[in-house]
Amino acid sequence: MTEAELLVQPADAYMNEAQQAFFRDLLLRQRAELQARIAEEFQLLREQEPSSDPSDIGTAEEQRQWQLRLLEREKKLLDKIDDSLDGIARGEYGWCAETGEPIGLKRLLLRPTTTLCIEAKERQEQREKHQRTA
Repeated sequence: MTEAELLVQPADAYMNEAQQAFFRDLLLRQRAELQARIAEEFQLLREQEPSSDPSDIGTAEEQRQWQLRLLEREKKLLDKIDDSLDGIARGEYGWCAETGEPIGLKRLLLRPTTTLCIEAKERQEQREKHQRTA
């Protein structure tokens, strides 16, 4: 199934077997790509050679910290992908964790790991904004 075919399906077909298979395949592809990037970043970290020049050491350490932050973010995304795949297996994928309403195909195409519909996400962001200003 293509994205176009997915989007033209009737509303009552929401999260049917074909749609679940589409998102499972999408998430599995993203997971494989992410795992390859993580492996590549780890390899780059292992290949870094120490330098005796103090300015090179500082630059290398800054680069290393940046790579570690990137790996941490990618690991979190990998966890979200795994959670989404688990949600598909349980039949919960595509439904808002807060309201139980459909998240929507377009939103899932843009962010396949989301667990909230637009309205619930907006409420969450408003609460977080309020907490930051309080």
